[in-house]
Parts: sequence; structure tokens; C-alpha cells
Amino acid sequence: MPTRMIQGKTLDEWKRELPILSEMTGFHEVFWTNPKFQSDSETSLTIDDVIDAEKRLARFAPYIAKVFPETAKDQGLIESPLFFIPKMLEKLEAFYQNDFLGHLYLKGDSHLPISGSIKARGGIYEVLKYAEELALRHNMLSLDDDYSLLAEQRFKDFFSGYSIAVGSTGNLGLSIGIMSAKLGFKVFVHMSADAKQWKKDLLREKGVVVVEHASDFSAAVEHGRKQASEDPNMYFVDDESSKHLFLGYSVAALRLKKQLEEKNVKVDDQNPLFVYLPCGVGGGPGGVTFGLKLVFGDHVHCFFIEPTHSPCMLLGLMTGLHDEVSVQEFGIDNKTEADGLAVGRPSAFIGKTIENKISGICTVDDDKLFTYLAMLADTEGIYLEPSALAGFSCYVQLFESMAGQKYLSEQNLKPNLENGTHIIWGTGGSMVPEKEMKQYYERGKKTL
Repeated sequence: MPTRMIQGKTLDEWKRELPILSEMTGFHEVFWTNPKFQSDSETSLTIDDVIDAEKRLARFAPYIAKVFPETAKDQGLIESPLFFIPKMLEKLEAFYQNDFLGHLYLKGDSHLPISGSIKARGGIYEVLKYAEELALRHNMLSLDDDYSLLAEQRFKDFFSGYSIAVGSTGNLGLSIGIMSAKLGFKVFVHMSADAKQWKKDLLREKGVVVVEHASDFSAAVEHGRKQASEDPNMYFVDDESSKHLFLGYSVAALRLKKQLEEKNVKVDDQNPLFVYLPCGVGGGPGGVTFGLKLVFGDHVHCFFIEPTHSPCMLLGLMTGLHDEVSVQEFGIDNKTEADGLAVGRPSAFIGKTIENKISGICTVDDDKLFTYLAMLADTEGIYLEPSALAGFSCYVQLFESMAGQKYLSEQNLKPNLENGTHIIWGTGGSMVPEKEMKQYYERGKKTL
């Protein structure tokens, strides 16, 4: 039987070149630090692009406030709270019998209005951008208008002549589907096999056409892309390569800066910031990281977290091959309870854009997601979906693993760890049905 080749090398050759692969293919947790990480690295996108995206969201705020009443108290701003979680920190220290220096926060994108996940940032932004372009092009809108007029029936009638398609494991589909349907677009969401049934049901309730596939995320995206290519009036939201999604996510950094200032949290050379972001194809964490590095520079350290069974971004960055490799080629099955992170092939656009900005990537075993879920619920009364707990694992590994300790030493961070701020990015969970959340919680309690 001929030896299977992966981009011109055998698996054994890859393992000799990258020893950490042996741990990954054995489904063990790893803490990888990025050898390409550097302070200054240019990209084609700039802070001006992020500010432009923020201004667009501000233009749409009156419309958002009008059609989604839950946002009215914030004048149509789609933003999440920043929770201080000292009780969770105490629980982790007792559980691991270790001191985790600094202050621990949770960025509650699980509580974002409209679609209850980080995808509300990028997904809703891209839909709004497309709607604005159409309305401006057909002289139905000007940049000086009060955008609340988009709620009028004439706009819904207009947008109904256009369609939007997307491939998703769940949460991006929710944000695209809910926003697009509200504006009046016809919407097609191609869902991968691991998408939760309740997410499919919710989308159908909103009038979205859900197309189910027996394959994984990458195949669902490809089906959506093909459908859109055959219809000139259909717009495809490409989670693998969209700069609009990316910029929508990046606006979070400007908002976070303001929240930290309001809480009198300093970020500078004496007060480092660590941010832990769950990663699927890479769009959400990539966009947030891009924005954070623009805002905080060397003072922020961003880590991605992937399931041990779906470490696609880690493979792409580590090999330098990005979307030219998949986890399946390395014998990793891409089967995980963290449905939003169940991605076998990373985005080349994201990987190449942030490959010098990301500090490292950790992998997490599925069981730990449920352990942290129960811990957070018990200590802080906050309930997240399993994938959204991934950041806690990397936070722990930074202090517990040799690789994490080495990173802290090499970056000269140890002298200031007591002043450090750690933010776990809670990517989703508020829309999970109560029955389902109870099952998650009970599974986690069994591990405590």
C-alpha cells in the first residue's frame, strides 16, 4: 500500500519536522507559541477601515433600535458587557491548586443582542453593508438620511428581489439569517452536519431556508458559494475570505478599549492584556485580534483556542500552508461537541492576515468545555455554550504548561503578571434552549 503524502511529505516526515504534531494527532492538548509573532507587521487593512466600519454601524443604529426593540436602550448599538469574574478565578485556583496572577474578565458576546454570539458582529455588519450598497446604488438612500426609514415596507419590497447565502456550523447562520430576513432579503443558510437542531429550527421560524448537508463546514460553504455563483441577485457571505466580516469583528476592539477605560483598567507596558479567543475558521478571532493589535499594540497578547479534534488554524499556521491543508489529511477527525469550532480547513485570508499578530494557539479537550461551563454557572451565574468556554483552557495552560511559562519569560511578562488583565472571549450561549443548556451543565457537574 503506497504511503499517503500530505503536500509532498509523509506524516512521519511532518512529525519529525514539527514534533508537536505527534501530540496533536494523538488528540492531546497543546500550547503552541507562534515563531512568526512580531510587533510590527503591515496588512492591506488599516485602522481607517475599522473606523469606517464603526461609522457604518452607527448609521444603521436608528434602524436597529427600531426593528429590534431589545437594542433601543443602547440606541441600536450591538455590543456586549464585560464581566469581572473574580469568583471564577478563585474556583480555578482551587481546582488547579495554582495561583493565576492578574484579573479575570469575560467578554460577554454570548449576550450580544439579536443573535447571541460573536457572529452578530461580523455577520450583521456584512448584511448591513450589502443592504446599504444596494439602497445607495438605486438612489433609495443617502448617507445623510436617518436610516430608521429602512424599516418602511418599500425597502422590504426592494430587498425581497435579492437573496443572501452563507455556509455555517450554526452561529454565523443565525446572525446572517435573522438580520437578512428582517431587512426583507430571501436567505439561504447551508448548515454542516454538526450544526445543532435548535439553531436550524430557529432559523426556519424566522423564514430562512435552511439547506442541510451531511458533510462538514468547508463543504457547506462550498455549496453556498456555488448556489450564489449561479444567481446574479444572490450575495454570498464567505466566512472563509470575507474582509467585511473581518472588519465587523474588528470594531469590537474599539468598543473594548472604551469598556476597559470605564472600568479604570490600564493597558500598557506595566499592565499587559491577554485575550483568549475560540477559533473555528478564524474570522471572528482574527478580526478581533487585528483590531486589538491596532488599538493596544505590543501590550496585548492574543491566543486562539481550538478543539483537540479540529485544530485547523494551528495546522495552517504551523505548516505555513494555511488552507492548503486540512485536519483530516493528518488523521484528525474534526468531530467535536464545540459545533462552532468544528472546522477542518482554516481561512487563508485570516491566517495570512494575522500570522504575525497572534501570540499562539492552544487546543482543548471537549470534556473540559463542560467542566468550565459548570464552574462559570456555579460561580458567576453565567451560562455559555460549550465552544464559548474554550478560552479558559488556554488561560490555565498559560500558567500551567512549560510552553506557556516560556512565552511569559521570553516576552518579559513575568514581572508584571500581577497587574495583568485576562479576558476570556465568551462567544455564544444566550440563545441555547433551556433544556439543552441544562444537559450541558449536568455533564459538566459530573467532572467537578
